[in-house]
Amino acid sequence: MNFEIKHRKDRKMLKVSDILQQKIQEIQSRLPVRMKAFNNSRNFKQVMMNAVNDISKQPVGKNQDDIMKAIDKNIADASKKYDLEAALIKAVMKQESAFNPNALSKAGARGLMQLMPGTAKILGVEDIWDIRQNIDGGAMYLRDMLYAYDSNLELALAAYNAGPGNVEKYGGVPPFNETKDFIKKVMQYYNEYKN
Repeated sequence: MNFEIKHRKDRKMLKVSDILQQKIQEIQSRLPVRMKAFNNSRNFKQVMMNAVNDISKQPVGKNQDDIMKAIDKNIADASKKYDLEAALIKAVMKQESAFNPNALSKAGARGLMQLMPGTAKILGVEDIWDIRQNIDGGAMYLRDMLYAYDSNLELALAAYNAGPGNVEKYGGVPPFNETKDFIKKVMQYYNEYKN
């Protein structure tokens, strides 16, 4: 079908296919890699799910060792800058993204420490997919949560995962299995990385 829509202001005729292509380009601009061209034999949901799966399975770089060196260097820089233990930043990153700079959650969290776009913007992160900016923003947020909860690591991690609003709402760690599991695993990794 070739539907057309009249735009009221300039009376320009727009095809639905043009609008769909524009929306696909808008979505694609938010992804860390280019999606394959839209194939009319698959529906839009299939195309988007395949694109998300492709991103999460994609190797993080041509040279994994170089990427890990960059990650470690940026963890060390953020550790010094925000007076946080590198082991803690690394533990949060391990649980959040498994060290995948292209990680994209179903909720829309992005990058190594899984920043939501709104939070990243507040933290001054201009390119959420940039390793340095993402680690810096995640470490800043973690430091802020530690400060907000008087260095109580359990509450700071709960706030990092579920949001400070939920920690306030429940007067402590929210009763979410995901948050409880997050705290447990981060603490496990933290103890491993410290030793």
